[in-house]
Amino acid sequence: MSWAVTDSWTMTRRELAHWARQPVQVLVGLVFPVMMLLMFTYLIGGGKGIAGEYAEFLVPGMFALTMVFGLDATMVAVTQDLNKGVIDRFRSMPMANGAVLVGRSVADMLQSFVSLLVMMGVGLAIGWRWHGSSGAVLGAVGLLLMLRFAMLWLGIHLAMVAGRPELVMTVQILVWPVGFLSNAFTVPENMPGWLGALVEWNPLSATATATRDLFGNDPGVAGTSWAAEHAGLLAVLWPVVLVGVFLPLAVRRFTALSR
Repeated sequence: MSWAVTDSWTMTRRELAHWARQPVQVLVGLVFPVMMLLMFTYLIGGGKGIAGEYAEFLVPGMFALTMVFGLDATMVAVTQDLNKGVIDRFRSMPMANGAVLVGRSVADMLQSFVSLLVMMGVGLAIGWRWHGSSGAVLGAVGLLLMLRFAMLWLGIHLAMVAGRPELVMTVQILVWPVGFLSNAFTVPENMPGWLGALVEWNPLSATATATRDLFGNDPGVAGTSWAAEHAGLLAVLWPVVLVGVFLPLAVRRFTALSR
């Protein structure tokens, strides 16, 4: 275990070194979700059917959306390593299986945490406030990072299936429905019945609803379905299931490359 941890940390430091050499890419990753938040708040805005300030509803949803989007940078990096022969060099070394992927995921989680802090700062600047306790706020942040970790391993697996950087954007499109078919921008009650039911079972919707509750940003339009009433449970179960499925698949596919 200590060998695997040491190798994973070495690979994490490799990714952090790339940040220092490519700061523009890091800045773009931080600025893009902020632009999305400002655009939906001031240009689109409104939020029909939602009581209270729209920012109270929108900002937690945008936090969750940020955790789902932005996977393409990690996916492209994985495919570039595969195609440039970097992975072949690592496989020739006495390195723990999967350390490269774990290092990549840890670096992504660090950037996601920083991005979330930036988003929270911008949210406070535009009028959003949390009304829950400090423990509840930390719980909300934890749920958001759990969603990111789950989506990250889904993205890593899809990147290894794609195999080439030029195919990543095609695969990335598969993630878009998860983001937009959610309650990040409006409530399922404003949608057709079948679509609202689908949205309520979306992993992103579960995390968005649970974090709104923990932040104390209750819009007063909580659904009555089982998924809506147990959003906190689903916000934990969905990431656990996704990680349980796609992390082993990604590591198994990486290991199979050496055969």
